[in-house]
Amino acid sequence: MNNFYYRGDQLFCEDISIKELTKDVGTPFYLYTYTSLVEHLQEFERVFSAFPHLICFAVKANGNLAILRALAVHGAGAEVVSEGELQRALNAGIPAEKIVFSGVGKRADEIAAALDAGILMLVVESLPELELVNKIAGKLGKKARVAFRINLGIDPHTHRYIATGLEETKFGLGIEEALEAYSKAARMKNIQILGVHTHLGSQITHLDPFVAAVKKLKTVLQELAHKGIHPRYLDLGGGLGITYKPTEKAPTTAEFAGVLLPLLSEIHEKLGIEVILEPGRALVGKAGALITQVLYIKTRESTKKTFVIVDAGMNDLIRPSLYGAYHEILPVQKTGENEAVVDVVGPVCETADYFAQGRALPPLHPGDLLAIMDVGAYGFTMASNYNSRLRPAEVMVRGSEWYIIRSREDWTDLVRREMIPPFLTPGESSRGGR
Repeated sequence: MNNFYYRGDQLFCEDISIKELTKDVGTPFYLYTYTSLVEHLQEFERVFSAFPHLICFAVKANGNLAILRALAVHGAGAEVVSEGELQRALNAGIPAEKIVFSGVGKRADEIAAALDAGILMLVVESLPELELVNKIAGKLGKKARVAFRINLGIDPHTHRYIATGLEETKFGLGIEEALEAYSKAARMKNIQILGVHTHLGSQITHLDPFVAAVKKLKTVLQELAHKGIHPRYLDLGGGLGITYKPTEKAPTTAEFAGVLLPLLSEIHEKLGIEVILEPGRALVGKAGALITQVLYIKTRESTKKTFVIVDAGMNDLIRPSLYGAYHEILPVQKTGENEAVVDVVGPVCETADYFAQGRALPPLHPGDLLAIMDVGAYGFTMASNYNSRLRPAEVMVRGSEWYIIRSREDWTDLVRREMIPPFLTPGESSRGGR
């Protein structure tokens, strides 16, 4: 399912030469392959086709409307964690009844917006939140469909910043707390219990944590059944990782399904449960690249260290700086020359502004193009305007056609919502007020 490939010595995205595309788009820009995106979703649907399920794409991974629309057209729902993501999903055409709203800190207005929209269910993460949901639902004259997020205390063996299922994190309720919450919710007149939810973390490359989670949740579901509580959905969240490094091997979607389906089938047979999956990275991660241009080559004689300075920065792609994450870097034009060890860095005023350190790459020159790979997830969605840098364009390729799906920001975008008060404007009164 890799639609980034070399045709001769040039890197292509589907049937489009990236070198030729850059002449029209400029750099830096995010580039997505529509075909890979759809193939990844269809593979999830295929391997779980024998079991009642709903795939809800984790919008946090990539919230571009075109990405969401492409997934919606092929039947995906959405997992959202803010009203902004909710509105994105709805605007992209994802039906409200396929939307799950998660998040540890939902505001009252966000809860109301979700109930007004008629989403599938709210994932509640604390008893105070349950009280608030019940109160708001009562005011709106609605029944709030809910699941509780259960923190299972399982180590997902991923970066500690994205390990959300450990007991010391802020997320969810412990098992005993959750059972108490379900009993309390069952007595509330404005609450309908619809599901059981967990989420272990992100970029999980071992299947054992998922197996352990399902086994623990089976016990929870049995306990709930003894209490006369029968949730319809078992929501396993997302977290399935992808391969970033050549030395890594993430599980395939088929392997993921292969270990889960026997356990889920057993639960379904006894309790009639359906499953919700919330993949993000697994759908879009490998469907994107960040295209950047070399500005300068700088060698420090004292250390013999060479820096390849490019026009993309950590504000465009923060994963290497934030997580120490590895991304493969490919020359858009192959040269066949011997490789040299370099650091690939950006123009931002931070030492952490790098994309690779000590990486072997062919000789590079100003004007050369590089593709930073596997950035479809948590790439643009985490971008910022740090150093007052313009956020890049986003482009989608489908076959031999390409489309701008987000235009590059301009200078007016940087200050669009900023105002200088009158007392700082020459000739205006210095008196206070609004």
